Formats: sequence, structure tokens, C-alpha cells
Amino acid sequence: MQTAYTVLILLMLVSVSRLVGRVIPLPLPLVQICAGALLAWPTLGLHVALDPELFLFLFLPPLLFSDGWRMPKRELWRLRGPILTLAVGLVLFTVVGAGYFIHWLLPSIPLPVAFALAAVLSPTDAVAVSAISQNRLPTPLMHMLQGEALMNDASGLVTFKFALAAAVTGVFSLANASLTFVLVAVGGLAVGVALSWLVGRLRSWMIARGWDDPATHVVFMLLLPFAAYVLAERLGASGILSAVAAGMMQSWLDLLPRQTSTRLLNRSVWSLLEFAFNGLIFLLLGLQLPDIIKAVASHETSLWPTLLYRCLDVLAIFLVLLVLRFVWVQSIWRLSGLLRRWRGKGEMTQVPTARSCWLLTVGGVRGAVTLAGVLSVPMLMGGVAFPERDLLIFIAAGVILLSLIAACIALPLLLRGIEKSPDDKRRNEVREAWRKTAEAAIHALEAEEAEEAEEAKPHDAAQAALAAELKARIMSEYRHQLEVFNDSAEAQALAFQMDLLERRMRLKALRAQRLELYSLSRQHQIGDDVLREVLAELDLSEANLGQVK
Repeated sequence: MQTAYTVLILLMLVSVSRLVGRVIPLPLPLVQICAGALLAWPTLGLHVALDPELFLFLFLPPLLFSDGWRMPKRELWRLRGPILTLAVGLVLFTVVGAGYFIHWLLPSIPLPVAFALAAVLSPTDAVAVSAISQNRLPTPLMHMLQGEALMNDASGLVTFKFALAAAVTGVFSLANASLTFVLVAVGGLAVGVALSWLVGRLRSWMIARGWDDPATHVVFMLLLPFAAYVLAERLGASGILSAVAAGMMQSWLDLLPRQTSTRLLNRSVWSLLEFAFNGLIFLLLGLQLPDIIKAVASHETSLWPTLLYRCLDVLAIFLVLLVLRFVWVQSIWRLSGLLRRWRGKGEMTQVPTARSCWLLTVGGVRGAVTLAGVLSVPMLMGGVAFPERDLLIFIAAGVILLSLIAACIALPLLLRGIEKSPDDKRRNEVREAWRKTAEAAIHALEAEEAEEAEEAKPHDAAQAALAAELKARIMSEYRHQLEVFNDSAEAQALAFQMDLLERRMRLKALRAQRLELYSLSRQHQIGDDVLREVLAELDLSEANLGQVK
């Protein structure tokens, strides 16, 4: 029962921390880390023992799957060059540069272990950056950070596993490691895509036979990242890349017919899981902080001098990571400009400024994936304690904290004076999509009306008149949509005013329906099953109205 109580307490703290984060002007991860540290204070004394392999299996696959699902694929492809250089090239650059520096700074950490630590410090967290910047980052930079965070989760953790294996076995060959890396990566991607495609085919087969219960389909998708991870690991491929590929593939397969309810439920469930899992990871970091500090200073005679030196080590490592990232971003942008001129394509349309370079540099915030990876370091290596495991976790936790604090201070300063320009291209695409879909609906109704007029029989006159009236009503709604997206500013203003008034009226009517429904339930005129069914329809109708001011 103690485990169940602990889980419930942590979930409650995740929810409370979200509310506290709205009051305290700090990023949610920092609030959750502080909450976990307070909970682990000796007076409260909550202690959670973590199994590294279980921790890695429970948290990483769903988080990576969700990242792959959410990533805008078109932007990922358009910015593939910068994203690949950040997600792959920068990871390798960081592993080599920071790995040698860590080994030089702390000789007690073997070189392969230092490489493993540098690799697990490479993944970034775009969600934390978005929360800190309050979505004020220029859209291309935000897309680059999102794509980098998606792909360097995989490249950093795969490199981490290779470095960890070299540390455990004591054998490392660059040629063999490079070939194995490619095979493991390609195998992981193939497993994730194939398994996701099979699940999509299974769901299509079920839907065709009327088995379209949303809960069943959502459970399948909840199990998919774990299945992709386990299957790839059993086949000797990368489970991490398999989970990412499964998420990216599933975002295409999710557009199945007759699945509106499933999609609504699936979005809600995954939003809840992502929020809970991210929160739990940072809470667990806070809970582990006292034990991490004690473990680091356990072999020393005095606590505070040792802790001070270790904090200075963490600061030095963080600064080196920051410098390496800035040097890489600057070098790649300059090299890209030289290549464009050499190919005769002229100068770049958007010349990178020093501010944009620093935004990309400071935007490399470390987060949940780094913590999950470092906590998966095994307790033992060859029957003895893993070298400096506690120090590795201390360094990773310190870098996460410093990157969050640095982003909280630097990003608002760098974004000062920058007003995020409206995304006119995206807004035009939305308008065009609504216009074309409304026209398609009107054309389909007109075509059906013409076909029915040709096949109409004399005794069907009443039914035909009723159908014509209903179609005219539906077509008027679509024509109203066309008026909303008319190019005329006056027409748009009038249409939006009418639309707002209509939504207010519909909202008022829906709320009156809900109050009457509650009254019928209190008077025992309807049962609970009827209440739930009708209430669900009313809630969905209100959700479709959107936010009404």
C-alpha cells in the first residue's frame, strides 16, 4: 500500500504544482523540482527508490512517442538541414568536446563514462523553452528547436547507450561502433514504422466491422510506444528511435474515418499522460536531490566544501556545453552561407543575427529525457559499483537546473523588443482550407439534389420538399463560412460579428439544456445512463463552439 500512497501523493503534487506555477513566475519544471525537494526534506522524509531499467521503460517510450506524434512534419522536412546538424552533428560534437573536458576536470570519471555523460546531456527540451518564452520565439527558431529536441532525444540516448556499453565491456572500435550505430538506428526506425502501420491496418479492419469503440482504439495507441520499444530492443535495434518513428507514423494513420470520438479522447488522454509523466520526472528529480547530495559528499570529511566544489564543477561543465553549442550554431550558419554562395544560390534570405544565435544557444534547455537517461545508469558494472554513478546523476541534475535558470533569465532579455509577427502564411492556409471544404460541401449537396430531382417519383414530393429545405439550411451555413473568409474587411467584420452573436446564443441555449437535464436527474425523471449520454453530447457541442468571450 505504501507504493500506492506514494504514487497518489506524487500525482496530486503534479496537479498542485501546475496551479502554483500560475502564481509563481517560474517555469513549471523548476516548481516541480522544488516541490519534490521539499517533500524529501527530513521532516517529511518521502523516499522513492528507483529501478533504472524500469524508470527508462516507463517514462521514455511514451514521451518520445508523443514528441514524434506532435512534431509538424512539413516544417521538419523544410528545416531538415539545420535540424540534422543540431540533432546529430551537435550531439557528436558535444560528446567529444564535453566528454574530454569532463574527464580532464574529474579524472575519477573514466573517459567512456565521461562520453556517456556528455551524450545524455545532449538532448534538449523544447516544451520547457516554449513555456519560458511564452511562445514569443520566432516561428522558424521554434520549429528548429522542436525538431532538434525530437531527433536529439534519439541520437543522444543511442550514443549514450553505446558509450555505456563501451564503459561496461571496456571495448570500443570507432568503425564497428559507426556501422552498428547505423544498423541499430535504421532497424529501430523500420520497426517503429512497421509496427505502427500494422496497428493502423488492424484499427481499419476493426472499424470496417463496426468495432469503433473509442476506448479500445485509445488503449491500442497507449500500448503502441511500449510495444515498439520492447520489440526493437529484443531485435537488437534502437527502442528509442522505434518509439519516435511509431509516433510520427501514427500521426498520419490517425486520420481514419469514423474516428472523431477516438481522436477527441486520444488527444485528451495523451495530453494528460504527457503532463503527468513530465511532472513526475521533475518531481522525482527533486525527491532524489537530498540523496544525490548525500551520496556525492558521503566519502568526504566535510559536506559544504565538497558540495561547493561539486557545484563549481557543474557550473564549469554547463558553461562548456553552452560554449560548444554557440560555436556549433555560429559555425554551421557561416558554413551554410559559404555553401550557398559557392553553389551560386546567393545570400540567405534571412541572415542569422547574433541574437538569433544566442536564442538557439540558450534555448538548448535540458529536461526530462536527460534525467530519465542518467537515472537508467546501472548500479553495478562487472559485480562492482558503477564508477561515480552518484556524481553523474548530480552533474546531470545540476545541468538541468542551470539550463532552466539560465533560460528563465536570458530568454526574456533576448526577446525584449521582439514582437512575434503574426503567422500570415499559416492563417491564410487555414482560411483557404475552410473555404475549400465549405465549397466542397455545397457542391456535394447540390450534386445530390440534382440526382434526386432526376430520380424523384410523384409520391415522394413531400419527402423531396423536406430534403430540399434541410439542404438549403445546411448550405446556408456553409455559405456563411465562405462569407467569414471573404477577402473584404467589411464583410469579414460583419460575418464575425454575426458568428459571435450566434455562438453566444447557442451557448446560452446549451447551458439552459444542461440545467434542465440536471433538474430532470434531481427529480429522478431520468436515469444516470441517460444523464451521461445526453450530457456528453451537450459538452461536445459546447466544445465545438470554442471560447466565447
